[in-house]
Amino acid sequence: MSKILIVADHANGKLNSGVAKVMAVAQAIGGDVDIVVFSDDSKAVAEQAAKINGTAKALTVDNAANANLMGAVLAPQVVALVKGGYTHVLFCGNALGKDTAPRVAALLGVPQVSDIMAVHSATSFDRPTYAGNAITTVECPEGTIVATVRLASFDAVAEDGSASVEAASVSATLPSHTRYQGLQAQKSDRPDLQSAGKVVSGGRALGSSDNFKIIFDFADKIGAGVGASRAAVDSGYVPNDMQVGQTGKIIAPDLYIACGISGAIQHLAGIKDAKVIVAINKDADAPIFEVADIGLVGDLFTLLPELQSKL
Repeated sequence: MSKILIVADHANGKLNSGVAKVMAVAQAIGGDVDIVVFSDDSKAVAEQAAKINGTAKALTVDNAANANLMGAVLAPQVVALVKGGYTHVLFCGNALGKDTAPRVAALLGVPQVSDIMAVHSATSFDRPTYAGNAITTVECPEGTIVATVRLASFDAVAEDGSASVEAASVSATLPSHTRYQGLQAQKSDRPDLQSAGKVVSGGRALGSSDNFKIIFDFADKIGAGVGASRAAVDSGYVPNDMQVGQTGKIIAPDLYIACGISGAIQHLAGIKDAKVIVAINKDADAPIFEVADIGLVGDLFTLLPELQSKL
């Protein structure tokens, strides 16, 4: 029987919503599932983790070194826990997970599976390759399986559980060569891109950072997160943390509205799991229309204000 450990991502006392999606993968694998929270004060986050349906135990590891989550510091602690008998270690497929998982795999001497998007068995998984144009089925060898989960491919499980919260004893030598210096992040009252139910994105057709105001205004009207194509980011219209696509953020909102985005394959790789895709573009032959559920051919500077006036 599998024994699975999910490493929780969290910030400012709030559990990352992606953890409930990782639980969906753990349930598909089958077995007992524990969620571990590393922090300097993990009680509040662990209580949130305990509510995720399927959680056997929410484990806490309190250490001043965990005040700011870093892969190099987390990895030896995760390995110390895993040696207690876990068969699988799962991470959110976000920045923290992608930084920590390969370190854990290296310390354990096992291969890592990236971006699980489907589960066939406890050792067999699908993952995307070639920007999502091909799907590879991976069969894992014997030993602990370390993997990241493609969050856009799974729905979050319910949060109606009542697991126990327990302190875990971890003895690990932490690295001294990696130290936390600070965090620079864009502050916004809009929904987070990777958890938003609605997202509006702009492309190079916006022409300038000032013109992006039309995207922000429309997004605020419908309560949506705001994204951008790589072309818009490279042109300096918006910061790179707004980039959606293969080299940006992979998202799966209920509604995705692409404005002035042609639909390069790298961008489509980041939005293909959206439930409904709406495209607005002057070019009727733009590739984005091949994947769009609803397409509007026309000038976004005319169509967006018109749409907004009817909301």
